[in-house]
Amino acid sequence: MALRIDNAPDGLTVWLSGELDHHSARRMREEIDAAVERTKPARLRLDFGGVAFMDSSGIGLIMGRFRLMQLYGGALEVTGASERIRKVIRLAGLDRLNVLKDGDEAEDAPPGQILP
Repeated sequence: MALRIDNAPDGLTVWLSGELDHHSARRMREEIDAAVERTKPARLRLDFGGVAFMDSSGIGLIMGRFRLMQLYGGALEVTGASERIRKVIRLAGLDRLNVLKDGDEAEDAPPGQILP
């Protein structure tokens, strides 16, 4: 699993690629959290466009970054997720967090708001 982090005026973007599993998730969490704590962005965008596989570790990665961004008063966005990964996110109930930003789940609720 590889990641690239870009700090831009509109927020921090992290491009993920490869397989997101328990072997790679810890290092990724540490790198992303360090970048968030250093820059305190208003928006953290996790781009899953290059992720071929994700297990429950990916759910933990999303949830943890959602909570971290709430601590800083920011928002989390998950973009570029394949239909397979979107299905995993929906099955875990994370679609209620309104973090998916390129599909039916990205409705008009403010970022980070938990939908009923």
